[in-house]
Amino acid sequence: MFKNKKIAKYLVPGRHVHLVGIGGVSMRPLGLVLKGMGMEVTGSDMSASAGTEELERQGIPVAIGHHAENIEGAACIIRTAAAHNDNPEIAAARAAGIPVFERAQAWGEIMKSYKNAVCISGTHGKTTTTSMMTHILMEANLDPTVMIGGYLPLLHASHRVGHGDTILLESCEYCDSFLNFFPTLAVVLNVEADHLDYFKDLADIQKSFHKFAELATFGVIANGDDAHTVQAMEGIDYVSFGLGNHNRIHAANMCPDWRHFDVICDGEFYCHLDMGVLGRHNALNGLAAAAAAWMMGIPGEAVSHGLESFHGAGRRMEFKGVFNGADVYDDYAHHPDELAATIDAVRASMPGRRLVLAFQPHTYSRTNALFDDFVKQLKKTDVCVLAEIYAARERNTIGISSAHLAEQIPGSVFCETLPEVTDYLRENVREGDVVITMGAGDIFRAGEALLSE
Repeated sequence: MFKNKKIAKYLVPGRHVHLVGIGGVSMRPLGLVLKGMGMEVTGSDMSASAGTEELERQGIPVAIGHHAENIEGAACIIRTAAAHNDNPEIAAARAAGIPVFERAQAWGEIMKSYKNAVCISGTHGKTTTTSMMTHILMEANLDPTVMIGGYLPLLHASHRVGHGDTILLESCEYCDSFLNFFPTLAVVLNVEADHLDYFKDLADIQKSFHKFAELATFGVIANGDDAHTVQAMEGIDYVSFGLGNHNRIHAANMCPDWRHFDVICDGEFYCHLDMGVLGRHNALNGLAAAAAAWMMGIPGEAVSHGLESFHGAGRRMEFKGVFNGADVYDDYAHHPDELAATIDAVRASMPGRRLVLAFQPHTYSRTNALFDDFVKQLKKTDVCVLAEIYAARERNTIGISSAHLAEQIPGSVFCETLPEVTDYLRENVREGDVVITMGAGDIFRAGEALLSE
């Protein structure tokens, strides 16, 4: 499936392409880009949403519900990863001999037409760093096309269709998706064991990131402070970034809260950053974005101003409101390293405040594979409320539950449903608490229900 050259002859002006799952976070901008190329675009999705309504306003017909007749007249089909071969539209296309391509293949073909194709990869921090880079590119007036895996207030969306010669994409390793891309500049933020329902182990993941870095035609930027990344990049000529001064791009004059520091590139001052987000992990994300900008020849002033105006992407330690004198945040963290980064950032920036964490694990395989690491991080909270595991794409063939985590975390509470999570928070949150709903599923609804009262 990777780099399937056949897709090129279908992505041309005048041809009809049908997108299955067009309302999705990266499918929606794909549809708009293809329409901007002069193609006839139609799509379908399981339910109507603000995203599908936007597409309709832009002149892209969207069918609600998946039916074989939706693909009539299409020269090819592009599908979201959630649409399998038993989907009525996919099945009809295969029966009719209409080629079916993956979303990543289409993005890969599109980026070939851009002078600069910047791909941000990593186990953690992709959405935040891609959002940071968007701020920088916009400040530099490069009019980029952007695809982010989360909402960015600057864009009022998760994407942007620009007219410049730069495309910026969040690039995910799951199912080796990013190996379909054609980056000029590849950024590797970190490499950890994750998505173990697809990858065999950490070494397998490192091989995938190595292959991704090999695709870059202009340059590679990688985290020189992360041992797993350094191992994965063995044999790759890359520019290292990190907090340590052994890196080509590193921080100097770092303040204790990680938000204010100078960026040094090849021994020379490049810019000063006053970050609008918290934590050591975000200092690294900012350094990665600055490194990419430096490689692209963007003035340091644009980096400083761009990152000063960035105050987080949606669901990345996003402030949601106040309940009974407690600040309520929402965060997408769903890997133990991500939990550690957020918890440590809160402890450092809000000392002395009680931390109430409502956590919803994401997928049974991840919870099982990283069980002990989750327990270690969740024990660092003052109050731990555990929602049941969010299944996502999986079935529970393991027989694991969040109740098993609760058994290992003294004083924690297990709630089978999100309304129970909201009820517990309502009765136990105190004035001055920091409340975080955390996870990649729908745990945010528990916090929103609390604040709606």
